[in-house]
Amino acid sequence: MQFPLPKQPTVLVVDDSWTDLALIAAPLYEQGFNVVTASDGEEAIEKTVSLHPNCIILDVVLPKQNGFQVCRYLKHMDGYNQIPIILLSGKNTPQDRHWGILQGADLYLTKPFNAAELISGIKSLL
Repeated sequence: MQFPLPKQPTVLVVDDSWTDLALIAAPLYEQGFNVVTASDGEEAIEKTVSLHPNCIILDVVLPKQNGFQVCRYLKHMDGYNQIPIILLSGKNTPQDRHWGILQGADLYLTKPFNAAELISGIKSLL
C-alpha cells in the first residue's frame, strides 16, 4: 500500500528584481516548499486569488502596487486575510517596519536577508 506524500506548502515570492527572486526562492526550494513568483503588486494579487498560497513573501518597492498596498488589500479581503505575509524589503527604518506591521504584515524582514531566518519565519507562521 502506498500513501501519497504530504502536500508541501506553497510560498508566493513577490519581487521586481529577478536576482532577488532567485536569491529568495533557492533556499525555499531546498527546504521543499513549492515556490511561485510574481514581479509586481497586481500579479501578486492575481496569483494569490488563483493559487491561494500558504504564505507570501512580499517586497515593498514594487511596480503597479507597492507591497504595503498589496498587504493591506489582502489582509482586508475575505478568504485571503489569514494568509501569512512576510514583508522583505530594503526599506529598513523603524518607521518602515512599523508601517508594514500596521498594514497587516505578520513579519517584517530586511534585505540583505538571512535565509535561515526567513525559513524559520515561514515555518513559524505556518
